[in-house]
Amino acid sequence: MGVENSDEEDEGDTSEDERENEAEIQRLEEQLSINAFDYNCHVDLIKLLRQEGKLHRLRKARQKMSELFPLTEEIWLDWLKDEIRLTEGEESEREKIYELFEKAVKDYICPDIWLEFAQYSIGGMGAEGGISRVRSIFERALTAVGLHMTKGAALWEAYREFEIAILSTLQLVSEPPKLAEYQGYIDYEMKEGDPARVQIIFERALAENCLVPDLWAKYTTYLDRQLKIKDLVLSCHERGVRNCPWTMGLWKSYLLALERHGAEHHIVSDVFEKALNAGFIQATDYVEIWQSYLDYLRRRVDFNKEGSRELEELRSAFSRCLDYLKQDVEERFSESGDLSCTIMQVWARIEALHCKNMQKARELWDSIMTKGNAKYANMWLEYYNLERSYGDAAHCRKALHRAVQCTTDYPEHVCEVLLTFERVEGSLEDWDVAVQKTESRLNRVNEQRVKAAEKEALIARQEEDRVEQRRKAKADKKAQKKSQKTNRTGDKRKAEDDVEDEWGEETEMSHKRHRGEDNFSPAVSEEQMETESGLFGRRQRKDSNSVFVSNLSFTMEEPEAKMKAVFNACGTVVEVRPVYTAKGAFRGYCYVQFEDELAAQEALKLDRVEVDARPMYVSPCVDKSKNPDSKIFKYNTSMEKHKIFISGLPYTYTKEQLEELCKEHGGIKAVRLVTNRAGKSKVIHNLYISAMYICTKLTVQHFLYRGKGRTQVSLLPRSLHRQSVPEAKTENGTTAKQQDGITDGQGTKSLSNEDFARMLLKK
Repeated sequence: MGVENSDEEDEGDTSEDERENEAEIQRLEEQLSINAFDYNCHVDLIKLLRQEGKLHRLRKARQKMSELFPLTEEIWLDWLKDEIRLTEGEESEREKIYELFEKAVKDYICPDIWLEFAQYSIGGMGAEGGISRVRSIFERALTAVGLHMTKGAALWEAYREFEIAILSTLQLVSEPPKLAEYQGYIDYEMKEGDPARVQIIFERALAENCLVPDLWAKYTTYLDRQLKIKDLVLSCHERGVRNCPWTMGLWKSYLLALERHGAEHHIVSDVFEKALNAGFIQATDYVEIWQSYLDYLRRRVDFNKEGSRELEELRSAFSRCLDYLKQDVEERFSESGDLSCTIMQVWARIEALHCKNMQKARELWDSIMTKGNAKYANMWLEYYNLERSYGDAAHCRKALHRAVQCTTDYPEHVCEVLLTFERVEGSLEDWDVAVQKTESRLNRVNEQRVKAAEKEALIARQEEDRVEQRRKAKADKKAQKKSQKTNRTGDKRKAEDDVEDEWGEETEMSHKRHRGEDNFSPAVSEEQMETESGLFGRRQRKDSNSVFVSNLSFTMEEPEAKMKAVFNACGTVVEVRPVYTAKGAFRGYCYVQFEDELAAQEALKLDRVEVDARPMYVSPCVDKSKNPDSKIFKYNTSMEKHKIFISGLPYTYTKEQLEELCKEHGGIKAVRLVTNRAGKSKVIHNLYISAMYICTKLTVQHFLYRGKGRTQVSLLPRSLHRQSVPEAKTENGTTAKQQDGITDGQGTKSLSNEDFARMLLKK
């Protein structure tokens, strides 16, 4: 009795404690509803709920607190251990625990939580990708707390033990033989004919090459034809479709094997439904699997019994097949996969042959013809043969008349079949109608063919003309390039002074001088070409406000920005248009358009300024086709007695050295050094002399400045002599005649016998 009273007292105390704890929990919850940010209240509530074992409310309290505050390591560890204990053995809940760990490691640096995380992940290493996941968690843990002075070593030790355990399970194995070796082995065993050895070599090969459909097909074919053991055959077929579900041939052979071994109808139907959901890669695969299943259903029907359940099931399957191909397959592949409507043809033949239902067969063939098959002769002849076999003469004649009217590929053949039919079956009236219809149809066909041939011939001629035009244009372009190359052989770019007024020229002309009037330098040719092609169209530019900049470096980076920086000092730059090749390479020249003409005139003064270690040529932007005179050389080509031409000087000679050399004679107004496109001296210099007598003095005393008679002084460079020299006038205005035997500077004139006789008489 005493013991019973003691138990009752304990139960009473427990109930009293529970009531007090519940009251305290309610009080804490009410307090949190008033002030959700009371940290201590959250902690007390979690402790009480954990003590009372109210797991659902405890989880909510912890989640609510974690939303408001970062949790301490102790709170997180209690929470994680409780959740792990609750979900132990439930693999589906592991992801939720992983998510909870991910939240826990974000609050504070917690080595114990990371260690618990890694150890928990080891429990899931058996899942797919589990080992990689464990390694990833260990690596993250070492990155986060691996350097922790007191607790980091525990993580390193756990990681090391994990890798040692993994390493101990690995075994050294040789590389498995490849498929080709197995194929040779299989062929050998099949030739030997031992079923047990053939079966084992197939199984070995499939164990290492389970995703090779041809290997499964070869194995199942062997079992179907040689062993014919039901359990073995069906098991192999099932394994084949499970390993390679995308292969229609395996499903097809599986259905045949099930039927061959007398499987129940619902099993065959289930396998067929799985095949439809296997995800074949071609629309024709669905057509073939449906054909196999429909063949199976047709073989089940006893056509001697009218209205049998199997027959209705067959018709229902045909209807479902057509709907499936039209909706599901056509939506997925943009085609039904059955262009010739073979399934409908089979259905129509079954209705006509077995069911004696020609009305249904004709309806099916009408549907076939409306699907774009009416233009093919073979389709009409198939329909005609069906009517010929199971229909009547009237419907045969009707089918052939429609065929003559609609066929476009082989109308002659259809017409011949119609005439043959009327010879055998028809009357004279039927014959006349057939002849008239076939002749009319063939005449229309011939007219259409003539028009089509004329159209093709016209297209062929147009194509030939285009080819000929392209060939001729290519030849003309090639000849033009060759001509331009020949004309440019002796061209030279002559330098000019920085300021026009220094030389006293009356008119400003182009910088470029050419030997012939029709010759163009590469820069001019490219400029004209680009303007005609629209890159710097004449309609888009203002020549008076623009300048043409050439001789730039082909490797210049961002030519547009660089040219803007160079010409901004001259005025407002509206646009810079660099010219590129078809491949996007800079061609070394561009067009710069300013806001007004004054800026363009200022820009011309920047001619010969070095940009990227090359002298930049700046010239007016002129339409060459409208201003052919703009190509004339800027400087006078007649004798100028106030200028002298000096050549043969050292390449290192500078303008200042030449001025120093000549200044003792006085009157040196300017010196112009001729340079090439790269800015290097050509050792050719022009001196502009203030008085003519100084020029004569320098010409006579040229030997004083170089010695050895090497210095050549000329009043005009030879390269500027005209090809046809006009009669030059002397200072007093008289005409200086050319010497006999000299013609235009081309050499001596050939003398005749009379000339020699005259010379002898003079002597």
